[in-house]
Amino acid sequence: MKFEIFKTLEFDEDFKNLEKFEKLRVEKILLQLSENGDMVGKPLSFKFFKEKKFDGKRVLFLVYEELNAILAVTIVGKKSQQNAINAIIAELPFYKEFIKEQIRKKNY
Repeated sequence: MKFEIFKTLEFDEDFKNLEKFEKLRVEKILLQLSENGDMVGKPLSFKFFKEKKFDGKRVLFLVYEELNAILAVTIVGKKSQQNAINAIIAELPFYKEFIKEQIRKKNY
Protein backbone atom coordinates (compact mmCIF):
# COMPACT_ATOMS: atom_id res chain seq x y z
CA MET A 1 0.00 0.00 0.00
CA LYS A 2 1.41 3.38 -1.01
CA PHE A 3 1.46 6.32 1.32
CA GLU A 4 0.73 9.83 0.13
CA ILE A 5 3.38 12.35 1.12
CA PHE A 6 2.45 15.81 2.39
CA LYS A 7 4.88 18.52 3.47
CA THR A 8 4.70 21.46 5.84
CA LEU A 9 5.82 24.92 4.79
CA GLU A 10 8.68 24.54 7.26
CA PHE A 11 9.80 21.37 5.47
CA ASP A 12 9.68 23.16 2.10
CA GLU A 13 11.81 26.01 3.50
CA ASP A 14 14.33 23.59 4.98
CA PHE A 15 14.48 21.67 1.70
CA LYS A 16 15.05 24.85 -0.30
CA ASN A 17 18.13 25.63 1.81
CA LEU A 18 19.82 22.26 1.23
CA GLU A 19 22.71 21.58 -1.10
CA LYS A 20 21.85 19.82 -4.36
CA PHE A 21 23.26 16.44 -3.22
CA GLU A 22 21.25 16.72 0.02
CA LYS A 23 18.08 17.46 -1.92
CA LEU A 24 18.63 14.28 -3.91
CA ARG A 25 18.99 12.29 -0.67
CA VAL A 26 15.79 13.80 0.74
CA GLU A 27 13.91 13.03 -2.49
CA LYS A 28 15.03 9.39 -2.19
CA ILE A 29 13.86 9.33 1.43
CA LEU A 30 10.44 10.69 0.40
CA LEU A 31 10.19 8.00 -2.27
CA GLN A 32 11.05 5.34 0.33
CA LEU A 33 8.39 6.77 2.62
CA SER A 34 5.81 6.69 -0.16
CA GLU A 35 6.55 3.05 -0.93
CA ASN A 36 7.25 1.68 2.57
CA GLY A 37 5.58 4.17 4.91
CA ASP A 38 5.83 3.16 8.53
CA MET A 39 8.67 0.69 7.83
CA VAL A 40 11.12 3.57 7.21
CA GLY A 41 12.96 5.48 9.92
CA LYS A 42 13.52 5.31 13.65
CA PRO A 43 10.63 6.04 16.05
CA LEU A 44 10.85 9.13 18.29
CA SER A 45 8.65 9.25 21.42
CA PHE A 46 5.71 7.67 19.52
CA LYS A 47 5.64 4.88 16.94
CA PHE A 48 4.06 7.25 14.40
CA PHE A 49 6.67 10.02 14.90
CA LYS A 50 9.92 9.12 13.16
CA GLU A 51 13.22 10.35 11.82
CA LYS A 52 15.33 9.31 8.87
CA LYS A 53 19.00 10.30 9.03
CA PHE A 54 21.10 11.49 6.10
CA ASP A 55 24.45 13.29 5.95
CA GLY A 56 24.31 14.47 9.57
CA LYS A 57 20.76 15.77 9.20
CA ARG A 58 17.37 14.27 9.92
CA VAL A 59 14.00 14.33 8.20
CA LEU A 60 11.32 14.36 10.91
CA PHE A 61 7.95 13.01 9.83
CA LEU A 62 4.60 11.77 11.12
CA VAL A 63 2.98 8.56 9.83
CA TYR A 64 -0.81 8.46 9.68
CA GLU A 65 -1.48 4.80 8.85
CA GLU A 66 -5.26 5.18 9.04
CA LEU A 67 -5.08 7.91 6.36
CA ASN A 68 -2.31 6.27 4.26
CA ALA A 69 -0.46 9.55 4.61
CA ILE A 70 2.89 10.83 5.80
CA LEU A 71 3.58 14.41 6.82
CA ALA A 72 7.18 15.52 6.34
CA VAL A 73 7.46 18.17 9.06
CA THR A 74 11.04 19.46 9.04
CA ILE A 75 14.70 18.82 8.29
CA VAL A 76 17.07 19.46 11.19
CA GLY A 77 20.68 19.05 12.19
CA LYS A 78 21.72 17.07 15.24
CA LYS A 79 22.10 20.19 17.42
CA SER A 80 18.55 21.46 16.88
CA GLN A 81 16.95 18.01 16.80
CA GLN A 82 15.63 17.94 20.38
CA ASN A 83 14.03 21.38 20.13
CA ALA A 84 12.31 20.35 16.89
CA ILE A 85 11.09 17.08 18.44
CA ASN A 86 9.64 18.92 21.44
CA ALA A 87 7.93 21.48 19.20
CA ILE A 88 6.38 18.79 17.00
CA ILE A 89 5.12 16.80 20.00
CA ALA A 90 3.52 19.96 21.39
CA GLU A 91 1.73 20.50 18.06
CA LEU A 92 0.56 16.93 17.31
CA PRO A 93 -3.17 17.86 17.30
CA PHE A 94 -2.44 20.72 14.88
CA TYR A 95 -0.55 18.39 12.51
CA LYS A 96 -3.38 15.84 12.58
CA GLU A 97 -5.89 18.51 11.56
CA PHE A 98 -3.45 19.88 8.97
CA ILE A 99 -3.08 16.48 7.28
CA LYS A 100 -6.83 15.88 7.29
CA GLU A 101 -7.39 19.29 5.70
CA GLN A 102 -4.74 18.60 3.03
CA ILE A 103 -6.41 15.30 2.18
CA ARG A 104 -9.83 17.00 1.98
CA LYS A 105 -8.45 19.67 -0.37
CA LYS A 106 -6.82 17.04 -2.57
CA ASN A 107 -10.06 15.05 -2.86
CA TYR A 108 -12.06 18.05 -4.12
